[in-house]
Amino acid sequence: MTKGRILYSSDGSGKNLVKDQQEKEVFEEIIPEQICLKFRIEKKGRGGKDVTVIYNLPYNPPYFKKLLKELKKFVGGGGAQKEECLELQGDHRAQLKIYLEIKGFKTKGA
Repeated sequence: MTKGRILYSSDGSGKNLVKDQQEKEVFEEIIPEQICLKFRIEKKGRGGKDVTVIYNLPYNPPYFKKLLKELKKFVGGGGAQKEECLELQGDHRAQLKIYLEIKGFKTKGA
């Protein structure tokens, strides 16, 4: 009798033992000059507080996670990456427009 490969360890470690079968995600290449980011302000469902939302992002979560960190540091506030948009606490459209245009992105809505 031939035994197959172990797919999951039941020793309590919770480790998936099939690492070579996992496919790597493919992300879109980010070329700032070809991307037009859009801004909007949202208040609904946020206790009346302003949130600047940057949307129309191509699919590349690692790149935009790094960009979000830079933007939060730049505006001195908090923020989050949700689905296909970046959210920053407060109304920072004018500041973000300048910062993102320096980085090479096209912008709309500020």
